[in-house]
Amino acid sequence: MPVGFEDSFCRYCGTQGVACGTVVWRLAHVPVGWGPTQLLVRVRRFACTHCRRVWRQDTWALAELRERLTHSAVEWGLRALVLSSMSISRVAQALGISWRTANSAILTHAQSALLDDPHRFDGVEVLGVDEHVWRRTKRGDRYVTVVIDLIPVRDRSGPARLLDVAPGRSKKVLKTWLAQCDQAWREQVEVVAMDGFSGFKSAAGQELPQARAVMDPFHVVSLAVSKLDECRRRIQRQTTGRRGRAGDPLYRARRTLRTGASLLTDVRARRLEALFADERHAPAHAAWGVYQRLIQAYRADDPGLEST
Repeated sequence: MPVGFEDSFCRYCGTQGVACGTVVWRLAHVPVGWGPTQLLVRVRRFACTHCRRVWRQDTWALAELRERLTHSAVEWGLRALVLSSMSISRVAQALGISWRTANSAILTHAQSALLDDPHRFDGVEVLGVDEHVWRRTKRGDRYVTVVIDLIPVRDRSGPARLLDVAPGRSKKVLKTWLAQCDQAWREQVEVVAMDGFSGFKSAAGQELPQARAVMDPFHVVSLAVSKLDECRRRIQRQTTGRRGRAGDPLYRARRTLRTGASLLTDVRARRLEALFADERHAPAHAAWGVYQRLIQAYRADDPGLEST
């Protein structure tokens, strides 16, 4: 297929060149039915009659210079990676190219289309900060700090939007990232949601003094579950003098205790009633009640109206 305009004028001296043959350029294109698709592009060559230089027809509208993917293929790969959670290996397989070629092209496009977008921080009033295991190695896990926009979650208009990923997890990492942001943008942030790590809270307090620091629902519920488990284990040791075993009522109910009351089957509900009928399990009953009220508050349309 021919492509682009002829571009027959020399880029160095301006003299009109003459055609001197064509070359065939193989390019990976958007898959058809998840099968690799290749375009065979006929690119015309020109020679300058004055300075004797040789050049090829301009193909910028189809693909970047020396790339093996069309612009459409790179866009498809980025969308598959971000929206469909596909791996680079699967994208490369669908396009019929190597992992290295796919990874390089998609990262370059993501840098220009996403990270270099000057408007990607616009309207961010609720900021989310969390740590993530980026890579597991024999020497330990490698962590990154993930920064997200929680406005879509607050407004119930969609999922959270990824803003950036910074290598490492520490107060210094978040403080450095925030310090690099524009002052006007930092002043518009009203809430910072994070886990219980004191380093993140300290960094947010120094760089975003006007913002209110809160713990996100996931980590609040996770903390409540851990405290419920600690209470169950403590009562188990006090009543039996040992760790839980398969036949112990508290041990058998360990997963049932974590289940929301509205999701319990009749059998599990009766099992909990029998468990809490024992006065020795009163502390576990109290901890379970607090946990249930907590998750009910998060499930309510307006948590402020939920009874305490």
